[in-house]
Amino acid sequence: MKFTINRSQFNHQIINVQRAISTKTTIPILTGIKLDLSKEGLTVTGSDVDISVQTFIPQEDVDNELQIDSTGAIVLPARFFSEIIKKLPLDQFTLEVLDNQQVAITSGHSEFKINGLDANNYPHLPEVSNTDQLQISSDILRQVIDETVFSASKEENRPILTGLHLQINQDQLLAVATDSHRLAQRIVKIQNSGDSDYNLVIPARSLKELEHSLSDNSEEIKLSISENQILFEFDNTMFYSRLLEGNYPKTDRLIPDSSTTKLEIDAKTLLASVERASLLSHASRNNVVKLVIDSGQKQVVLYGNSPEVGTVEEAVKVDQVEGEDLDISFNPDYLKAALQAFGETKIKLEFTAALHPFTLKPLNDDHSFIQLITPVRTFN
Repeated sequence: MKFTINRSQFNHQIINVQRAISTKTTIPILTGIKLDLSKEGLTVTGSDVDISVQTFIPQEDVDNELQIDSTGAIVLPARFFSEIIKKLPLDQFTLEVLDNQQVAITSGHSEFKINGLDANNYPHLPEVSNTDQLQISSDILRQVIDETVFSASKEENRPILTGLHLQINQDQLLAVATDSHRLAQRIVKIQNSGDSDYNLVIPARSLKELEHSLSDNSEEIKLSISENQILFEFDNTMFYSRLLEGNYPKTDRLIPDSSTTKLEIDAKTLLASVERASLLSHASRNNVVKLVIDSGQKQVVLYGNSPEVGTVEEAVKVDQVEGEDLDISFNPDYLKAALQAFGETKIKLEFTAALHPFTLKPLNDDHSFIQLITPVRTFN
């Protein structure tokens, strides 16, 4: 196996593959990056079992400057290999597999020799049928991930909650994430050309890595789903993720269908106020901020308190207040994350009682985007 390639193009092409490689894997060969050279081009693969990424660098793309002398395959230690390629002196480098799986990497007057592994021992990628594919735009997929995944649990004691629950039918995708203290739900319209409906849970970590892998040039993404794997195809890249096993809890019943108190406010304005109120609450063990709504005075006040540091009080500018007076305490970090997902828009907050979950929705709400936060019982 021997080839020459443009160094910067190669680095750019394999960034996504490197995201899938972990130094903590218990399978030694998976700390490596697999190179498989055919007459058509170079296939590069990385995996940590949960996530696998494969990208193809075509020989016909002149920007790659890929010259193929002989085909073959090898697995190289990913960390050392990537660092070597970054430091090479010229715009091109040549890689050649020598005897005993040793590999020579040359560029100008620099030559490295590193030990490789037999590519035949590299695990096969999952088999995912593409006979019934879905298509979704990268912009919509990014939006769904941004608006929901942060609410997934980071605790492994309930593995199913560490993922994003997707329900897909012919014209709609419903995404839900919750850690049992907060919830984010997003509904988007899609065109599902197949006859199948899907109910699956994708690890939040996989979706974060997928979002990082999407370039600005990515447009349509093809999804193929099997019993325990999902495959995303885009830009000569195949991104595999395992699916979480188990039944996701029913979350519809958590979202209140009525309210006794409502606020209308600019999301960015409320975010800034909560950030200031939480400066002192973070110094306290309970990390709680209180929101006091005086409907009669049309006044809303945020309170933060740390016995060790001091207190903060801020009147919040709201567009509208209606309903019953209310004092409610909550984790400010949950509210900040929810508000950040709305960006710069007007929202409404709806409350039912001091100890019942409250919701955040866009002001022009069509029930397509809902955030829910569970309050805390006490405030010190």
